[in-house]
Amino acid sequence: MTPSARIKAVLDLLERIERATIPMDLTMGDYMRNRRYIGSKDRAYIAETTYAVIRHHARVTWALEQAGAEISERNRLLAFLKYNHTGNLADLFEGGKHGAAELSEAETTLIAKLPDNFDTAPVAVRCECPPFYEDSLKSYFGEKFETEMTALISPAYLNLRVNLVMGDRAKAKQLLDEDRVKTRENQFSPWGLAVEGKTFLSMTRAFKKGLVEIQDEGSQMIAMACDVKPGQQVLDYCAGAGGKTLALASAMNVKGRIVAMDLEASRLAKARDRFRRAKVSDIIEPRPLSDEKNRKWLRRQKQTFDCVLVDVPCSGTGTWRRNPDMRWRTYGPSVEELVGIQREILDKVAGTVKSGGRLVYATCSMLPEENENQIEQFLEQHPEFELRDLKEVWPEGCPPPCDGKFMRLTPLRHRTDGFFAAIMIRKE
Repeated sequence: MTPSARIKAVLDLLERIERATIPMDLTMGDYMRNRRYIGSKDRAYIAETTYAVIRHHARVTWALEQAGAEISERNRLLAFLKYNHTGNLADLFEGGKHGAAELSEAETTLIAKLPDNFDTAPVAVRCECPPFYEDSLKSYFGEKFETEMTALISPAYLNLRVNLVMGDRAKAKQLLDEDRVKTRENQFSPWGLAVEGKTFLSMTRAFKKGLVEIQDEGSQMIAMACDVKPGQQVLDYCAGAGGKTLALASAMNVKGRIVAMDLEASRLAKARDRFRRAKVSDIIEPRPLSDEKNRKWLRRQKQTFDCVLVDVPCSGTGTWRRNPDMRWRTYGPSVEELVGIQREILDKVAGTVKSGGRLVYATCSMLPEENENQIEQFLEQHPEFELRDLKEVWPEGCPPPCDGKFMRLTPLRHRTDGFFAAIMIRKE
């Protein structure tokens, strides 16, 4: 593809994303699947540029407003390229059947009118913070608001979790190195490896054999917070696609029992293949909540489980590096609705925790109303639980990533996605 054809594809994608009612990664996946003729290098450029424009949403919109320009997808792309392309912009708009339409005289004038930089833009614009979340995040981060939020703009790192059932981290690192995939050990997770540079992980032996799974280090730390042991009874209530379920089964050395529950039966069904590939399916019992029989079964599980993990549905504000469109668009319930759902889930599973067992509440959100505030209210209504300091209940031999009673992970402090976890113990 010519540079102009690439830009035309980027603009096409941006317009589709703007019209779509589904997350941008799904829109992009559909677009690429229907265009098999696009080469791998062209696909990479189109995808990376499209994501980059969305990551600059607040700044390019502000710049267009300063120039008095229409807020359209083509103008957003022009503004983005002004600040991020070093060559002549006209070379990217050659026109013709396959290229992006030539720049008009009005567009050339617009590009010249755009501010030279974002120095005079409001702080929230500079760090791409949506107005809806600004007050809450400023309240939590305080004077570090801009630096913490700026760290959420860049793309996320690729992290792997080693499946201990299949081998150790040294073996995984060696196999990946032989397949020319360079990695380094994660700072906090004893199971984790961070991939250096870009790679086709699906082509490596370590991935094909089930020795490694893609999983952010922060997500691995939530599994670590459960401190599960071989032989225990564990409930993963919001199992989703099974990422943390796999981590728990690996830590238990495939001994014991894990009940994986989720509202969407299709997600659990897809997870079954992952469980088998990782050789941990023998101890995992999928129970979709869409089945009334499973909901009745859950109500009978009084103080049954040594550990209950509830990685509840949330705003996903901690995943903005991976899902930049979620800053500006909501694809599910509002934060207010989510807070109610989270409280309902906590109340529903609290009774299933054994005396002396642990209840781990987790989100991929950075909003206090979904995190600390939820724990405070839950403990007021459930005095049978006690919030414990992380260092008292963290797995032996591994220092916790945070001090105090809450695990609060951010890209700036921990090089992970934004995660929250609290560990509560049912009193003996």
